[in-house]
Amino acid sequence: MFTHIAYNPEVLSGKPHIVGTRLSIEFILELFACGATKAEMLKAYPQLTGEAVE
Repeated sequence: MFTHIAYNPEVLSGKPHIVGTRLSIEFILELFACGATKAEMLKAYPQLTGEAVE
């Protein structure tokens, strides 16, 4: 169901994060809340994919 979200107690203290990164879901949601666009996120964090952000 969530192929781009993982959690592991040894990564980011167990916070859900984007697979293959150390970017928490909380952080991604905060970026959206501050008005960041998907394109801006992908430019600032090249390890992200468009599918992962969606």
